[in-house]
Amino acid sequence: MSLALKPVILGLRPKQWTKNAIVLAALVFALGDLKQNIHVGLDHLWVALEAMAIFCIVSSAVYLLNDLMDVELDRQHPVKRLRPIASGQLPVPVARVMCAVCAVGGLTAAWFITRNFFYVTLGYFIVQVIYTFGLKRVALVDIFIISAGFVMRALAGAVAINVRISEWLLLCTLLLSLFLALCKRRHELVVVNDEGGETRPSLRNYNEKVLDQLIAMVGASTMLSYALYTLWPETVERFGTKKLGFTIPFVIFGLFRYTDLVYRKELGGRPEQILLTDRTLLVSILLYVATVIAIFLTH
Repeated sequence: MSLALKPVILGLRPKQWTKNAIVLAALVFALGDLKQNIHVGLDHLWVALEAMAIFCIVSSAVYLLNDLMDVELDRQHPVKRLRPIASGQLPVPVARVMCAVCAVGGLTAAWFITRNFFYVTLGYFIVQVIYTFGLKRVALVDIFIISAGFVMRALAGAVAINVRISEWLLLCTLLLSLFLALCKRRHELVVVNDEGGETRPSLRNYNEKVLDQLIAMVGASTMLSYALYTLWPETVERFGTKKLGFTIPFVIFGLFRYTDLVYRKELGGRPEQILLTDRTLLVSILLYVATVIAIFLTH
């Protein structure tokens, strides 16, 4: 890879594409849903992967736009100052062109999946643009916008392959993304206190103790909501099994492990990196996915 190409690729933030795996959630849970009107097969898998790829492209457009808007603030951050645009490795004019190409290309590709998928993807893009230009400066509102992005990803995966997605799963997605966002804000607040410098305007209105309480509340709510979902009569009826309850320990352990990393090792600023580098958490996630698929294929 040439030196000129590396900053271009890093500017797209490919490590954060792991967030778009939530697009596949509707497909996974549709496999075991006995009340789906269609037979979920390889053609749906292909469409779901296309949908995930499109969200990777569109989200990269958002990341580039965000980095263009925050270039001066990023240069004051101990980690973000190394980003291609903030460090000067990726020229601003080039980044602007890349942003436009990703946005137009991704939304155009979304149009050819299904119209509903296009509308959800467009909605996601608009919400993220509004977030970038203003709402990210409003404490608490900013984390709800981040969470809305994950919910829209999950919803987009369902409309792309025309399957039903449970309201419970959307709720769990909302709560889990709120938990991760709160942990991220706490980490950023600690970094600001330790390193000094203004790196995110909304942090002025956050308090570490309040964030600790919110993290505990949302983390507990996430575990409870998922447990209720797996054992809910409608869920048991749809999947024809109570065995989804066996996945609850993996969810609880994953949240425990992430909380441990946030508080004991002062991580949490980059959730996507933790998911890719922490072996314990990665094994827990893989076991969860394997258990879900095994339950759906054997019941």
